[in-house]
Amino acid sequence: MKVERNVKKTDIYKSYIRSPYKSIKHSTYFDSYEYFFSKYRNQNITFVEIGVLSGGSLFMWRDYFGPNARIIGVDLNPNAKKWEAEGFEIYIGNQSDTKFWENFSNNVGLIDIVLDDGGHTYEQQIITTECLLKSMNDGGIIVVEDTHTSYMDGFGPKSKSFIEYTKKLIDDVNMRFEEFSEYASERRFWSIIIVESMVAFKINKEATNLISEPTVNDGINDQSRDFRYVDNSSVEKFNTLSTTFNFLKYVPFAKVVSRMLRNYLANRKFGANKYFK
Repeated sequence: MKVERNVKKTDIYKSYIRSPYKSIKHSTYFDSYEYFFSKYRNQNITFVEIGVLSGGSLFMWRDYFGPNARIIGVDLNPNAKKWEAEGFEIYIGNQSDTKFWENFSNNVGLIDIVLDDGGHTYEQQIITTECLLKSMNDGGIIVVEDTHTSYMDGFGPKSKSFIEYTKKLIDDVNMRFEEFSEYASERRFWSIIIVESMVAFKINKEATNLISEPTVNDGINDQSRDFRYVDNSSVEKFNTLSTTFNFLKYVPFAKVVSRMLRNYLANRKFGANKYFK
């Protein structure tokens, strides 16, 4: 495998090479690992990796995070239990089983980092994320890797892939905005980060629970005109008429009709269609 020179310089790649047992990683993953995990090094953290395979990555993570890290492996293969002799905590179970995760969380307690490198089916990835979000420490992160399987056959229905699930969560995060329904908003994590073949969920409880509302400073208002619709004269004229006939808002259904007409005028002249092909 050809690995670029800058990747070889990363600390995580050096830990990968030092592992005494086999591990398989894509060359583009090391920069992402550094981006997501570097701040947790040499800390008292609980790190959970789903998918132990030959055990090499367990040693890689212990080398990378340092002696204070609690490294936990999860696998369906009972043979993975042998790594307990090397000082790792190993749990055997099916990551599609919600009961397994309930028992796991009760035994392990709060978690700082989850790395899902398990079976990569959509069901496994989604259920793991849903079950472990409630078990994360504030400031923690869940990283689901090999999400390119969302575009491949044999991992589940494409309409319910992990990436489709992620798109839904992006919508739900944006429902926190003050004009939208609070009931539809997502507040178990603060942000979603997407890189090649990985999706990360960052936990920041204070930022997540902040109420979205407009603020205004004490600066001078120079009454600048809003030019957002200057290239759509129909909307400009409609907005002017709406201001002039503002009293009509008290007429039943007038507000609904006005909104529908304004949306129609704004949508009919849309110059970015080609970017959705």
